[in-house]
Amino acid sequence: MATLLYRLGRGSMRRRRLVAAIWLVVLVALGLAAATLRGPTASNFSMPGTESQRAIDLLAEQFPAAAGATGTIAVKAPNPGQLGTPEGQAVVQKVTQEATAVPGVLGAVDPFQVGAVSPDGQYALIQVQFSGGVDTVTDEQRDAYEKVGAEAQSQGWQVAPGGEVLNAEPEVGSTEAIGVAVALVVLIITFGSLVAAGMTMLNALIGVGVGMAGLFALSSVVELTSTAPILALMLGLAVGIDYSLFITSRYRQNLLDGLPADEAVGRAVGTAGSAVVFAGATVVIALAGLAVVNIPFLTVMGLAAAGTVTVAVLVAITLQPALLGFAGGRVLPRRLRSTVAVTTEDSSGSASTDHAAPEAATLTGEDRSAFGFRWARLITRFRIPVILVGVLGLGLLALPAPDMRLALPDAGTAPAGTPARVSNDLITEGFGPGFTGRLAVVVAGDDAQATTAAIPQVTNLVQGTENVLAVAPPQLSPDGKTALLGVIPKTGPTDPATETMVHDIRAAVADVPGADVLLTGVTAVGIDISEKLSDAMPIYLGLVVGLSILLLMLVFRSLLVPVKAALGFLLTVAATFGLTVAVFQQGHLADLVGLDTPGPLISFLPILLIGILFGLAMDYEVFLVSRMREDFVHGDTAQQATINGMGHGARVVTAAALIMTSVFGGFVFLDDPVIKSMGFALAVGVAIDAFVVRMTIVPAVMSLLDKAAWWLPRWLDRGLPNVDIEGEKLRATLDNKATV
Repeated sequence: MATLLYRLGRGSMRRRRLVAAIWLVVLVALGLAAATLRGPTASNFSMPGTESQRAIDLLAEQFPAAAGATGTIAVKAPNPGQLGTPEGQAVVQKVTQEATAVPGVLGAVDPFQVGAVSPDGQYALIQVQFSGGVDTVTDEQRDAYEKVGAEAQSQGWQVAPGGEVLNAEPEVGSTEAIGVAVALVVLIITFGSLVAAGMTMLNALIGVGVGMAGLFALSSVVELTSTAPILALMLGLAVGIDYSLFITSRYRQNLLDGLPADEAVGRAVGTAGSAVVFAGATVVIALAGLAVVNIPFLTVMGLAAAGTVTVAVLVAITLQPALLGFAGGRVLPRRLRSTVAVTTEDSSGSASTDHAAPEAATLTGEDRSAFGFRWARLITRFRIPVILVGVLGLGLLALPAPDMRLALPDAGTAPAGTPARVSNDLITEGFGPGFTGRLAVVVAGDDAQATTAAIPQVTNLVQGTENVLAVAPPQLSPDGKTALLGVIPKTGPTDPATETMVHDIRAAVADVPGADVLLTGVTAVGIDISEKLSDAMPIYLGLVVGLSILLLMLVFRSLLVPVKAALGFLLTVAATFGLTVAVFQQGHLADLVGLDTPGPLISFLPILLIGILFGLAMDYEVFLVSRMREDFVHGDTAQQATINGMGHGARVVTAAALIMTSVFGGFVFLDDPVIKSMGFALAVGVAIDAFVVRMTIVPAVMSLLDKAAWWLPRWLDRGLPNVDIEGEKLRATLDNKATV
């Protein structure tokens, strides 16, 4: 692989104008396709095979009028008892008429007809039924719905439209640019060159642009959840910068070693590029592996992010060498460009010359007094205390993890002041938390008579279930074969008692004769999804850990190194889960991340975090340990090889981790709590894995294992293919050519 990438890197530099033109054409073409073909994103989460989804599908088929999106308008009179007066009733009826007139609304229910009025006569709930699903509601319809009751509000009433119809796509604004700005600063400090930093950032941004444009172009034929593009952007930007950083750093090192520019870029792509391809492949495999969980929206999210990572890899090993050819020696700090010629050629044979200093090799990491070497010597000297402190420290951070609760987001955790949150708080204030998480029981018989006969029994069974506050009168489909009963729990949507109640209702109505009885609703859907994801998480974690051991065994030709890497990954995941639970669920230091209301974590966050962190953890493992193996194979002792690997890789890995943490951390400033928690968990996970696990615990363990770290049975060594990720064969080939 290294030889192939070596040729690709040299070819891309020599034909840099053609390569740059091709990527520019691809970017423009996909941008135009995205602008013309972009489809809507979905804000709902479907889960085939669950009872709640079967009920939704049944309603869509037999009772479509009840299968559309719903809204709830909370109304609060200025004074208690005012809804009992003719004037108060007239105000509420006027608001009901306004809601009925909203485009796309089938009808709004007068709260006085169904008893949706609080006992103190100050609060009322208006149920609104839309004709289409949540994803079919247009921005114009949503705006009209949010303006309902404006006249009543001018008279001192509170009118708060809410419900699932307000679920909207999270917006990506200027806040995440903070992460990009921090990343650029880190690049400038790392390289000491504006040209190198700007070129690396430009390369990453082009990759993100191509990946996101391609994703949006496909959105017309593939249903994307609203969080899928955000995740793809987050990952594509982070790995794009990191991968370009690794190749640029190796290119600079090769220049300072006195290699011609085309040879320097060829070897950079052949060695660092090999690690980039492998690291990118692990991320892609982990994300694509989400498909084994068999959850459609999660599969789409994984594949969307995997697509942007794939583009980032392709851009790094093709466009990056081309941009390096344009930059020449300007990737070095200005003071180092004056004494050695750096000649670059293109396919036409024309050449340009820059200058770099041969004596500047100390900047490549060869200075044994550099921080990376000092840190490695300190770690290896006190390896046992370091291991104990590191493992115990991460164990303490992981303590909150067993208390993790999962749920789909509800309006109760929406940012304060948003329409959905205002409506939710008003409903809770006037009626209690159960009214914000209504459930629906679907009763479907073979004919109208069977359904009618089953309704009283179902109603009695549901009313007799613990924690049920009320059961609404049934709504019948036009043919009378399907009925819908509203169920109001005493507790909120994410309360554990509500989850228990859902299971109790399903058990109670399972054997009703003559009809199929199914429980659904947004709350039930969230419970079903959370349970299925929780059941799938151990399977997926085992798959990822097993995969990491196999891949690293292939790369490092060792048994203990892969096991050590997998155990380190488990420490990272546990500590990350613990910190995320402590902040977003338990509320510790929530103000620092701008979180208004703590609550359960989004259902898919843990399994998604496992997949992403696995790939990113393998990035740093490969970049650090591959240099250790390289030096050990070339004759250094195991101890010295460990020190050399850290000494050479610490600066670049530190910069890469800071960049990735900054990019992910930029998403913490978004208002959407789901995106906020994803950005926080990824930023914390990368920081823990890079600085605590890979750069502290890993060298300590490698020092403790000594030569045993590189042991592999001969029969297994013969059976494993040699991927040559360190470019050992490439260097041997090039050295042989040089001596001929």
